[in-house]
Amino acid sequence: MKAYVDQSGCISCALCVDTCPAIFHFNSEAKAEAVDEKIPSSIMDLAERARDGCPVQVISIH
Repeated sequence: MKAYVDQSGCISCALCVDTCPAIFHFNSEAKAEAVDEKIPSSIMDLAERARDGCPVQVISIH
């Protein structure tokens, strides 16, 4: 599974970056984005916590 961030709605709150820095980081436009690789099962719970905690619900995991 991979994570995706709809950057048009991202408010740069840093919750996802703080919760799961192995998957989420800020790009040059100060918007959160996800790395382009599969989420390791060992940190899936952190990625899901970041998705579920996003205040504007712009993170999806497929």
